[in-house]
Amino acid sequence: MSDNVRVHLIISGHVQGVYYRSTAAETGMKLGLTGWAKNRPNGTVEIIAEGDKDQIEKLIKWCHKGPPTARVDGVDISWEPTTGEFQTFRVTL
Repeated sequence: MSDNVRVHLIISGHVQGVYYRSTAAETGMKLGLTGWAKNRPNGTVEIIAEGDKDQIEKLIKWCHKGPPTARVDGVDISWEPTTGEFQTFRVTL
């Protein structure tokens, strides 16, 4: 039985313009997760992801590092109730 969860992440640092969103979405898809990643006006990246808790934990671990050109200063993590609203993992505006 899978333990599905939802996480809301805010990633700070040098994370815009370094393919962070697209790589996060690709990583989420590879982990079998659904949700989205987007840039925020303040220079952070926001991610909402749903799926198996173990896979979500892997995404969170990846978010602390990001793609090779990123510099992650922090990852704020908020756990939320799942909604099942997503069909895939995508980059959004």
